[in-house]
Amino acid sequence: MLDLNGRIALVTGASRGIGYFTALELARAGAHVIAVARTVGGLEELDDAIGEAGGTATLVPQDLMDMKAIDKLGAAINERWQKLDILVANSGILGPLSPVGHFEARAFEKVMTKNVTSTWRVIRSVEPLLQKSDAGRAIILSSGAAHNCRAFWGAYAASKAALEALARCWAAETANTPLKVNCVNPGRTRTAMRALAMPGEDPMTVPHPSEVAAKIVKLADPALQETGMLYDVPDDRWKHFRHPE
Repeated sequence: MLDLNGRIALVTGASRGIGYFTALELARAGAHVIAVARTVGGLEELDDAIGEAGGTATLVPQDLMDMKAIDKLGAAINERWQKLDILVANSGILGPLSPVGHFEARAFEKVMTKNVTSTWRVIRSVEPLLQKSDAGRAIILSSGAAHNCRAFWGAYAASKAALEALARCWAAETANTPLKVNCVNPGRTRTAMRALAMPGEDPMTVPHPSEVAAKIVKLADPALQETGMLYDVPDDRWKHFRHPE
């Protein structure tokens, strides 16, 4: 059994889907969860579920497009807990599916801002707190889209590829510290984002986010040694990033 008692975990995009169930799994393992999302109702439902599971949470209703608010997040965590043990950077958007040359500038920039820039701002805000942990763990949610590069998925694929590169650089910078930084490919998951991208798909043929979260939460284990790698949920194994061949 994973034991996260006494550990503080920050989960972005925690009001639904993978973020919701990962936050719940972390709380069940004993971590106190700082749940960040824009949707207050979803956060309150999460808080009730965590309470029923015997866990505890702090709710942070916050729009992660608000960069100044992100910058204050680390200071607020430091004031109350003086450290952070686990970061699950899950928040993200799909954006429009369109030929590369047909994206509206505002729509493309919104995807990059939400999926890359805001995640970097979160990392910058909380990295000093993760370094205070004896076993800091950063879990960055990516996607197979970063490597598949399918037609019409340009904005989302580019944002996830950029996010992976950012995480890999961070992992290299922290390689000689207790902090472990890894990306996750959750694979096909029964989420609202998936339904938007694949409207004709039978959702019952796709894994529930609780199944995915049960695997992701293992990356928060204080005994984990991997860093700078990609954990592939569908294959349930670690994968190395490779140079082009």
